[in-house]
Amino acid sequence: MKSEFFEELKARGLVHQTTDEAALTKQLNEESVKLYIGFDPTADSLHIGHLLPILTLRRFQQNGHVPIALVGGGTGMIGDPSFKDAERSLNTLDTVKEWSASIKGQLSRFIDFDDQNNPAILANNYDWLGEISLIDFLRDVGKNFTINYMMSKESVKRRIESGISYTEFAYQLLQAYDFLKLYDTQGCLLQLGGSDQWGNITSGIELLRREREVQGFGLTMPLITKADGTKFGKTEGNAVWLDAEKTSPYEFYQFWINTDDRDAVKFLKYFTFLSLDEIAAIEAEFQAAPEKRAAQKALAQEITTLVHGKEAYEQAVRISQALFSGEIKQLNAQEIAEGFKDVPTYDVKSEDNLNIVELLVTSKIEASKRQAREDLQNGAIYINGERVQDTALELSEEHKIEGQFTVVRRGKKKYFLLKY
Repeated sequence: MKSEFFEELKARGLVHQTTDEAALTKQLNEESVKLYIGFDPTADSLHIGHLLPILTLRRFQQNGHVPIALVGGGTGMIGDPSFKDAERSLNTLDTVKEWSASIKGQLSRFIDFDDQNNPAILANNYDWLGEISLIDFLRDVGKNFTINYMMSKESVKRRIESGISYTEFAYQLLQAYDFLKLYDTQGCLLQLGGSDQWGNITSGIELLRREREVQGFGLTMPLITKADGTKFGKTEGNAVWLDAEKTSPYEFYQFWINTDDRDAVKFLKYFTFLSLDEIAAIEAEFQAAPEKRAAQKALAQEITTLVHGKEAYEQAVRISQALFSGEIKQLNAQEIAEGFKDVPTYDVKSEDNLNIVELLVTSKIEASKRQAREDLQNGAIYINGERVQDTALELSEEHKIEGQFTVVRRGKKKYFLLKY
């Protein structure tokens, strides 16, 4: 076990709070520790807000410890009130089971469950929460906590005035019971989570102390905030998902390449497995020439490759370069679909007139034939990256990329997609 491991976690900014840091550091240095993080299935995919805990589990595994990825098939049916302003919507058992299965598959891309020497463990708390009776739960778990203790938790205090149901109020007890069960079945002694999980984690440590007379440990990571004040993990108001079907690798790459200068080096420490020396070298290069965006390029390369693979990363770069240079023809149809996913799209019909002026108006790229002719003559219209000025041009197969798309640009930045 590397004695510097915990110090590196702190140097990367990954340690927000710990219980008994000296004892935890000693434990990590002297033996292989089993630790867990819970992932409640609140959707059919994890998003980049989950990346920090997932990658932290991976760091522990790389340093000889045993990560337990706990899918919240049970707690996911209740909903964690931590830092939420309103009650979560309750999902059906079938929905939660389906989402749990998706999350298991995603976790296996980052954490090695088949390592011959040090395999990670996958668990689902529905296995025990789905079986325990209400009477047993109240007697064996509830009796260990006073209402005063539960009310003192920040996750509860924040919701008292606006209202919190008994269901969500009891969530911390369910999470505490998870810790107890993982200790009993796996010998787990450490729980990790975001800083919003501190109250839930300490409840689990208290239950271990009361019921098993053992010392458990807790470690929280910082909640990620962006320098510009916007919410991390959102782009254009939408979550950035780890599922390529929900957020394409190109969109994923774009999120990271557009990282604010003030966040880029911090995110390299959080999200990549580059050494601190390598990050320091990138930081020096970045500070010397910020306009070259060395930090953002390294960040986007490392994380896109980690999540989607080298080929998807290279494709994302190719799409980005083609859009920047205007060399649209070098892209294939699939890359066009990714790169222009959010631009206005018109489905060309068999009866449509394919004269460029007519089609510009039919597709609502231009408001009138007069405006279309004027923009064409002024050189403001581009087809697949090439300027066209002939008002008599008829779009044909040569203007279709793999027979599926024609990319129209009006002016410098306004893109439109014709789909066949």
